[in-house]
Amino acid sequence: MDTHTGSSAERSVATRAVHAGRDDLTDLGLHAPPLDLSTTYPSRDAKAEAARLDAFTEGKDDGGPPIYARAANTTVRRFEQALAELEGAEASVAFASGMAALSAVLLARVSAGLPHVVAVRPLYGTSDHLLDSGLLGNTTTFTSAKEAPSAIREDTGLVVVETPANPTLGEAGIQELADACAPVPVLVDNTFATPALQRPLAHGAAMTLHSATKYLGGHGDVMGGVVACSEEFARTLRQVRFVTGGVLDPHAGYQLHRGLTTLPVRMRAQSAGAAELARRLAGHPAVARVHYPGLGGAPRPADQMTGGGAMVAFEVAGDAPALIGAVRLITPAVSLGSVDSLIQHPASISHHIMDADSRADAGIPEELIRLSVGLEDVEDLWADLDQALRAVAGEPRR
Repeated sequence: MDTHTGSSAERSVATRAVHAGRDDLTDLGLHAPPLDLSTTYPSRDAKAEAARLDAFTEGKDDGGPPIYARAANTTVRRFEQALAELEGAEASVAFASGMAALSAVLLARVSAGLPHVVAVRPLYGTSDHLLDSGLLGNTTTFTSAKEAPSAIREDTGLVVVETPANPTLGEAGIQELADACAPVPVLVDNTFATPALQRPLAHGAAMTLHSATKYLGGHGDVMGGVVACSEEFARTLRQVRFVTGGVLDPHAGYQLHRGLTTLPVRMRAQSAGAAELARRLAGHPAVARVHYPGLGGAPRPADQMTGGGAMVAFEVAGDAPALIGAVRLITPAVSLGSVDSLIQHPASISHHIMDADSRADAGIPEELIRLSVGLEDVEDLWADLDQALRAVAGEPRR
């Protein structure tokens, strides 16, 4: 166990998760971070306000009182500070959702005259759809991690990869990809792994993106998105957020900051359950294939991710959608990362927005099921999966 007591950078991720964004509370005479609900911030010095507004419109944030809630919020700042510390980033910028965060990154690169994106499939279905649609003025080349460097053009402004991938859990070597694609920045969607298990910036990525709705919140009751990156790029993202208004609600910022405190312990417990369920599913007669990082000694990027994570994907030897209706304990719903286990059929829900050819190109078969493992007892989860699989296979329920 890490017992460092020095600077925050030397402390373990579990310690930093508890204390990040809270270092000033004792001096303020507070224990819980305050919730700031202000939409506007009064000041009698109009000239000073004008100067600060100029700074905000340039994406600068000195940490002082905001002018207006679309520019900044003190509660959201605490979450941003904490997430940046966990990811090892200079800064992070929070948004109303993960898709708002990705949209801001795309707008920033398009406005810089670099509209081409190289996207490594598979990605979250709506991310794939946004990149493919060109709605924000971008063009996209979809490819594999291996072929990504050869897809780069003079106008390429971004390489996007999700590792582990949604929904197949395939892993890409971040350092190898970043080195091969340099100087084009690599964005890693770190939603599945979280900084509790993986820190992409330490492996050469320029930025990480989270659907904070998932593991960062952890309880299925808050929506948000966040990008961790350099302070220079954060300024551009703040400019985009300021003019588009995709701000994170203060209540959500409060909940997400609180969610970070238990993130490492939740990820450890949920990952342990997922690894055990993956092992058992691999031996089930109604399961054709299981996708889980490292299962069966499968090769993995060295020193990149600690553990296999809390997501499991498997292909049913039968009617995959029917399995969703057969579970009794596991929640049949889209999304992931909650304390309760969630199960869904990607081709029908999370990746349905992609056409069938795109799903096939991304390696997402119709038989695939995605399971987000929660904090329930693994024996109870297994009993539910086993009875559902047997029902789909036409065997009597036990």
